[in-house]
Amino acid sequence: MTDPARRAFLKSAALGALAAGSGLRPAWAGEDAQLPFGNGERPLVAYPGKRPLLQTTARPPQLETPFAVFDEGAITPNDAFFVRYHLADIPLEIDPEAFRLTVGGHVERPVALSLSELKALPGRTEIVAVNQCSGNSRGFFEPRMAGGQLGNGAMGCARWTGVPLRSVLDRAGVKAGAVQVAFNGLDRPVLPETPDFAKALTLDQAGDGAVLLAWGMNGEDLPWLNGYPLRLVVPGYYGTYWVKHLDTVTVLDKPFEGFFMKTAYRIPDNPCACTEPGQAAAATVPIGRLNVRSFLTNLADGARVTAGPVSLRGIAFDGGSGIRTVAVSTDDGATWTEAALGRDLGPYAFRPWSLTAALTPGAHAIRVRATANDGSSQPTASRWNPSGYMRNGVETTRVQAA
Repeated sequence: MTDPARRAFLKSAALGALAAGSGLRPAWAGEDAQLPFGNGERPLVAYPGKRPLLQTTARPPQLETPFAVFDEGAITPNDAFFVRYHLADIPLEIDPEAFRLTVGGHVERPVALSLSELKALPGRTEIVAVNQCSGNSRGFFEPRMAGGQLGNGAMGCARWTGVPLRSVLDRAGVKAGAVQVAFNGLDRPVLPETPDFAKALTLDQAGDGAVLLAWGMNGEDLPWLNGYPLRLVVPGYYGTYWVKHLDTVTVLDKPFEGFFMKTAYRIPDNPCACTEPGQAAAATVPIGRLNVRSFLTNLADGARVTAGPVSLRGIAFDGGSGIRTVAVSTDDGATWTEAALGRDLGPYAFRPWSLTAALTPGAHAIRVRATANDGSSQPTASRWNPSGYMRNGVETTRVQAA
């Protein structure tokens, strides 16, 4: 874990950058440090504790991982991990000694736990899991919809250290009749009419042992912008549930009615979670598990390669059943070859894959399709929904061999 002196430096750096304008003030990576994107160009900016990332918005910070990072390995480095906030009033100072996680509501013994008390609870564990924004890749939907016009970089895979949420619920003693558990963090709305960002899980899921209260990320303290000093980790589920700067857990005896559960982050209530483009859903349900996805990571669209044997590699993941196979086509889907799977870091993690393909001179459309252990696979084309969530169609990368 990060030593206290380093922690203090990171905190002061974040405070200095946040002080102006109540939002992180980035250090620009260069006037021409921009990456091409279908919706225009976005700047690469460096925030405290982060290498230059793609900035979607500055207040609140929404920072996307440049896609080339995913070719560095299955674990996304802390300084490259994407950042997503909903509210602009981000905590500017957190004293780790004074910090307390309060657990209340429909419990026998309301408690307020320090970080040291949390770390002393039974069941301390590590899990490798993908955190992916619900709107990752929204910028590629046609027709477009409102929301952050993200490319494919609002995702990352890390090794999270913490204790099961169940340990805290057991400490507080859940009363009979409880049905859900709600979560809130230290970020707040700027305007009183803005809904607070709070989420909820069913009691069964909250106590299943997989959901963590995490203070560590890849062997260090959580980065400030990824939820320091404590966050919720919900393996296999979209990032909307992964509440940052977590300080309040409330057990409920009736379903949570907050805006970000009742109104926002909902998907069409049908097997494909989709509608006809431009159409509203007849009924909706809260978004849940990650769809299966796969990507080619070592070649960018438009790349030029030498004809002959070409090494291809990438990543795949799903919502927790694990990856069964990854198939690759170099002829726009006419034929497919099964790739070799790399090291298995667990069912919630990125699974590396690799394949050596013989590319003849000319244009090639490389497609990648993953199948999960639960039998789910990627659709040829991404299914549309009004919010631009859960995009997972087969990705195509066009290259020229010569």
